[in-house]
Amino acid sequence: MRNLTESNLTEAVLAKLATTEDARFRQIAESLVRHLHEFVREVELTEDEWLKAILFLTAVGHKCDDKRQEFILLSDTLGVSMLVDAINHRYPEGSTETTVFGPFYQTGAPEFENGANIAEGVAGKPTYFSGRVLDEKGVAVAGAIVDIWAVDGEGWYDVQLAHLEAMQVRGRLKTDDLGRFWFWTVKPVSYPVPSDGPVGDMLRAMGRHPYRPAHIHFMLSAPGYRNIITHVFVAGDGYLDSDVVFGVKSSLVTEFTEHAAGRAPDGTVMQTPYFVAEYDFHLARENS
Repeated sequence: MRNLTESNLTEAVLAKLATTEDARFRQIAESLVRHLHEFVREVELTEDEWLKAILFLTAVGHKCDDKRQEFILLSDTLGVSMLVDAINHRYPEGSTETTVFGPFYQTGAPEFENGANIAEGVAGKPTYFSGRVLDEKGVAVAGAIVDIWAVDGEGWYDVQLAHLEAMQVRGRLKTDDLGRFWFWTVKPVSYPVPSDGPVGDMLRAMGRHPYRPAHIHFMLSAPGYRNIITHVFVAGDGYLDSDVVFGVKSSLVTEFTEHAAGRAPDGTVMQTPYFVAEYDFHLARENS
């Protein structure tokens, strides 16, 4: 194989994939080669620019550790995560919309009874959150697992705080016989994604801000139903229309209503003002 030029190089590379046994891998690799080569041709990439791209990806890798995944952040901020999510979660009408998983989920979150405070001792505005888990037709799903994680009142996830010895503002609940769940937390706030690395440099070069609108993460599962990974966003947040990871959907926005000190919906007597939010989730059946 000699004398390759910009007009026939792509086909020569594709020919090398002809003996690939894994059909799906071959499909992906062929498409990657075609699109990558076409990208280089379209912008007439210089050698210096290609080296900078290689060094950028190298820096992304170096920024990853057991608590930070810069490649997920890169995927999120380029909209790739949301595109993959949309393709893989074409759920039937009536089920809750999904959104990005994000890099801050942790396995082994503590289990709580309904009504517990998953943000005990955490600074922030007390918030009572309740809802139901239903199927796409509105029938209650009893015993569904509701996995929750969110930032504290200052915009930090627990995994970002080196001094913490235990998880906070995250936990797992189970719905009752009527599909209900309820818990106390702190009102989420908008926050910037980590911008002290190569992805932050990229965002600044693009003229973009690094902020996500205030939200709570939810992952819901139940036997016989398809899992849902989603957020509930705070209505009125200033970043709802410019989320750095493109994850906002109107159906996931709800009001967090402030109340004066007094008796909360679950009977708790609050000595300070607090917020109340409510959201019902709809799971799709596995065969739907």
